[in-house]
Amino acid sequence: MALEFIGIAATQETSESGSRTPVAGRDGVSTQTETGQAAGPVVQPGYLRELARAHEESGFDRVLVAHSSASPDGFTVADQILTHTDRLGVLLAHRPGFVSPTLAARKYATLDAFHPGRVALHVITGGDDADQARDGDFSDKPTRYRRTDDFLDVVRKEWDSTEPFDHEGEFYRVKGGFSAVRPAAPIPVYFGGASADAVRVGGKHADVYAFWGEPLAGIAERIREVRAAAAPYGREPRFSVSLRPIPAATEEQAWERATEILRLTEERVGETSRAFHLDHSTQRGSQRLLEYAAQGDVHDKRLWTAIARTTGAAGNSTALVGSYEQVAESLLDYVSLGVSTLLIRGFSPLADARDYGTLIDLVRAGAERTGAGRLQVPA
Repeated sequence: MALEFIGIAATQETSESGSRTPVAGRDGVSTQTETGQAAGPVVQPGYLRELARAHEESGFDRVLVAHSSASPDGFTVADQILTHTDRLGVLLAHRPGFVSPTLAARKYATLDAFHPGRVALHVITGGDDADQARDGDFSDKPTRYRRTDDFLDVVRKEWDSTEPFDHEGEFYRVKGGFSAVRPAAPIPVYFGGASADAVRVGGKHADVYAFWGEPLAGIAERIREVRAAAAPYGREPRFSVSLRPIPAATEEQAWERATEILRLTEERVGETSRAFHLDHSTQRGSQRLLEYAAQGDVHDKRLWTAIARTTGAAGNSTALVGSYEQVAESLLDYVSLGVSTLLIRGFSPLADARDYGTLIDLVRAGAERTGAGRLQVPA
């Protein structure tokens, strides 16, 4: 089971001295850099290219192109990343319900045709009612998950069918559907969500099921839950965990930086939430992180939940704090549970993308040495 590292794309430069525009994470809107000051236009092509190349040089496999009702078009951003790198792939987030599934499937297949094997679909059903409404969607969460299920059924047919197909679903009806462009190899489908509806739909469709950075026991529980949901469909999904590493040369230096990140976050979280009306209270994934945060700031060896507590668990908000070797060891603990994808992003996007090359090398070497990636959670 090969390890995969995923970073984060951004079209706007930031620094750790102010607040910035939020973008969507896996299950809704989250602040991309809780402590960062946005500078210049929202779309800065040169910065995007520099950030993408930094990820490629550090050994990342993909970068996440996130989505929200205010984000730049993800397909354009993804194409720019792929065009200006040689190897780096994209995990392109897509929210079902706004583009027909036949068209969405062709858009992904076309992107893959220009950049074979470097495109993956990240399904974000949408956990924030207000952000859905900004794009004109007023359906509730159970309805959105049923729609996602129907959407992905059609996407698979559009990708796989060599003859025209019909589809009669709750939300989508297709007559004679056919695509002249189909992926030469399957486009991986990533999926996230912590609710029962999310697990039900993700178990059916996901090639990779993504979790927020919970303590090890929580991730082990969630892996068993998703595997049980996937088993009736004959599926064996892989698993991803999203974390915010804060490494340094020494543990003391790492905690000094973590303390400063928390201070800046506490100063700015209120203004960001007020400006963008962020509400994560109904998202089960955020609720789980807050439950862990209420139990203490540090779990396992060095999983730090203070940022999650401060932001209301606005997306990917738990950190690993320690020396490079200590953070790598903690990442390997997740790999030992059966996690094969590590989505890691920092609080200074460009600087951390460059710095994480050391961390990636340590984790890959450790997995090779210990065979950690071959361990699995007991059924």
